[in-house]
Parts: sequence; structure tokens; C-alpha cells
Amino acid sequence: MVEIGGKPIIWHIMKIFAHHGINDFIVCLGYKGHLIKQYFAEYRLHSGDVTIDLARGEVEHHRHSSEPWRVTLVDTGIETGTGGRLKQIGEHLGSDRFCMTYGDGLSDVDISKLIEFHDRHGKLATITAVSPPARFGSLEIEDEFVAKFQEKPAGANAWINGGFFVLERAALDYVAGPAMMWEQEPLRRLSEDRQLMAYRHRGFWHPMDTLREKQILDALWRDGGAPWKVWR
Repeated sequence: MVEIGGKPIIWHIMKIFAHHGINDFIVCLGYKGHLIKQYFAEYRLHSGDVTIDLARGEVEHHRHSSEPWRVTLVDTGIETGTGGRLKQIGEHLGSDRFCMTYGDGLSDVDISKLIEFHDRHGKLATITAVSPPARFGSLEIEDEFVAKFQEKPAGANAWINGGFFVLERAALDYVAGPAMMWEQEPLRRLSEDRQLMAYRHRGFWHPMDTLREKQILDALWRDGGAPWKVWR
């Protein structure tokens, strides 16, 4: 819910996917998940004009600019690992193939081309590989297969996990329990089984792990040069 340009980063991420025709979202909730529920519950209220009948307890909506999103909010636990969270939303998936990303990074990655790449190779998982400065874990890529997944450290010019995935439902079978981190054993095992492919993205990608990174993204948005703003 940290804001960039007055909008939570989750809004920016969803706008990226919506630009590519994806409007059905599942959000894995943990710490302060109630604030995310409140945000979406009141989304239409804050994006248009309303008449509120206090006596009847009724709200009439007039002009509004809400996106055509369907958002499923799932409480996956405060201490649950990223893999455990994914495992829990399996029952809410509408198809065997789905996209997944985190809530702390923005990119101009072409989601449509990412999905096309995934469909062509027929494996269980596709990871978006990006090449930022060397403070992240690295991917060793051979003929688009992820031959080795190393969480940390990486050297200069290494390809790293950019956080935009396309997955088959069967990839969730690699998650053994609620505490498991998606970035550790599941991705390593998918790599070992030759089921993890890399889509190389050479465009914009930026994390938001620190206040300084938030300020950089804020400045890009304020100056009208936000590369991830692929929608109009």
C-alpha cells in the first residue's frame, strides 16, 4: 500500500496487467491485510460521485471511473512464506495457467509476450529475467532454461529474478508447506527438473525495497517519465 504518485504500488501493478487484458486478480494477504481489503471495498466510493441516504443506510453511485477489475482477497497468514501463500490460492484459480508477481517492483515488461513465450515452451514455469545492479540473486540461463537458480549473491551484469511469472497450476506441487519460500526450494527444484524457463526482459525494471527506491519511482511518476505506465 506504499504510494507512488498518490496511488498504492498494488494499483500500479494491476494497471500494468490490465493493459494486457488481465482484470481478474487474487491478492495474497498477510500483514495488515485488512487495509488492502478496505482499499478495494471503498474503491468505487472514492473514485466517483455518490448520494448517501443516512436514514436508509443506502449509497447510490453516480459518475465513477472504476476499473473493470474482479479482486479476490485471500488471508494467507502473517507468517506464511511466499510459496505457502501461492499454494493457498490454488482453489481460487480460474484456469491452469496464471500470472504471478510480488508487490514491490515495477516494470514495462510486455505481459502479453511473456505469456506467449510461456505457451510456446510448454514447461511449468516462466520467470522474467532482468539485469539490474549486482545486489540480487542470479539466474544461470542456458538456451532459455534456467540451469541454476542462486538466490544470493550475484555479480555484475547477472540475470536476476524480476518477479513477473507465468505458472501452470502444477507448479504449485513444488511447494511442500506453508513456511516455504517460493524463491528457494520450489524454484531450485523446477530448475533441476528443467521446468523453469527464462523470459529475458531488457527494458525497465525497478524494485521498491527502500525509501530511496520509492523516491526514485515517485520522481519518475511526477516528471511524467514513468516507463511502467504502459496504459493511457
